[in-house]
Amino acid sequence: MQTVFMILFLLTAVVLILLILIQKGRGGGLAGAFGGPGGHSAFGTKTADIFIKATAVLGAIFFLLSIATAWIMRPDESEAPAAPPPAPAPAVPGTPAGGTGDEPAGGAGAPETGAPEAPTGETSGGTGS
Repeated sequence: MQTVFMILFLLTAVVLILLILIQKGRGGGLAGAFGGPGGHSAFGTKTADIFIKATAVLGAIFFLLSIATAWIMRPDESEAPAAPPPAPAPAVPGTPAGGTGDEPAGGAGAPETGAPEAPTGETSGGTGS
């Protein structure tokens, strides 16, 4: 049933587009811009009235089919998920964000704290011997 409405909808849209492109513009349109005769209809004067009526009928059919297709394609309440999806597992404590846990705590993956490191093995400042 859904495919029938979709095919009818697309077929109506294509025919409506072609029907609009066949019609003569009121102001000359592109034919006048490119030097073509904008005042003459390709199929005569009586067919212009038929094209206008056909465009109105196809526009109404397109409108009704778009509403019907939207109504048919809406999701059913029975297809809705019964429970929300499970939450992701919590991160392992002690590992940096994006880390695997193999890096040491003060290694390259740890954020800088801004505190200067204490020198190792040397004493600073003194009387000097």
